[in-house]
Amino acid sequence: MTNLLTTPRFPDADAAFRAVIEAHRGLTADESAAFNARIVLLLANHIGDIDVLRDALRLAAHKTEPKG
Repeated sequence: MTNLLTTPRFPDADAAFRAVIEAHRGLTADESAAFNARIVLLLANHIGDIDVLRDALRLAAHKTEPKG
């Protein structure tokens, strides 16, 4: 396991969730999927660590509860 941080890090997690939801407002299903792909790639680039990215992908794909 790498240094994938899974504990809450936003001071206001609800505000972060609302921002994500609001970004999708008015988008079609296809537009929403394309938006999700773009944001995932932007954030993956920001992480810049392939091992952390692989851990995140594994957790997301298997719907596994994070440890820690």
